[in-house]
Amino acid sequence: MQFHRPFKLFFVLGSIFITFLLMAEVTGSKWFQVVIGSKALTMTLGVIPFPITFIVTDLLNEYYGRRGVRYLTLVGMVMIVLAFFLLQLDMAIPAAGNSPVDDHSFQVVFFNTGQVITGSIVAYLIGQLVDIQVFHLIRKKTKNKLLWLRATGSTIFSQLLDSYVVIFVAYWGTYDFQTLNSISYTNFFYKIFIAIGITPLIYLAHYWIEKYLGEDAHKMAEAALKEGKEEVQPYPG
Repeated sequence: MQFHRPFKLFFVLGSIFITFLLMAEVTGSKWFQVVIGSKALTMTLGVIPFPITFIVTDLLNEYYGRRGVRYLTLVGMVMIVLAFFLLQLDMAIPAAGNSPVDDHSFQVVFFNTGQVITGSIVAYLIGQLVDIQVFHLIRKKTKNKLLWLRATGSTIFSQLLDSYVVIFVAYWGTYDFQTLNSISYTNFFYKIFIAIGITPLIYLAHYWIEKYLGEDAHKMAEAALKEGKEEVQPYPG
């Protein structure tokens, strides 16, 4: 069986997406602080890998259209749910007497992760669907120009929703409103700062993808732009 380059690219981008998504979920229960001046800002570790998922969805949206991104979004959601059930199973299995990690330590780390995953499923779906729609809308309005605007603009809207929903759903009733609000807006501004800072990498990724795909890159981008007006395959071949 011969795999065409568009398929290989989708597979690689999808793998990156799933990896960073699951790492964001698994590590999201740990909080850390960044000291700026005299103020300590609290964030979750999930903010480190999670912005990459939105960059990948922007790249997929560019060449595979909304249907391609929605497909990967659905796969990602299923993987999150699967990870949740696997963690429940793992926590239910008693540790051996000589296990380097005992039951208590394992529960402390991953019990909260289960709560975070529950909140993340809701936030993830909302954030991804908003990111897809805003990206496509800006792309159509600018007639496929201003890549930085559609990439950053879609991320701002989606991350605003995601940052607040995941924190409030995961920790509502455990911490007070002020604490949750502080972590939410800190996470949000961090993600936006990162999204703007790595904009040059998006242009570099576009350059590499177009060089890798050759003539297919232009055809796929045009098909993705016209998606919704006519039937378009997620990728040629």
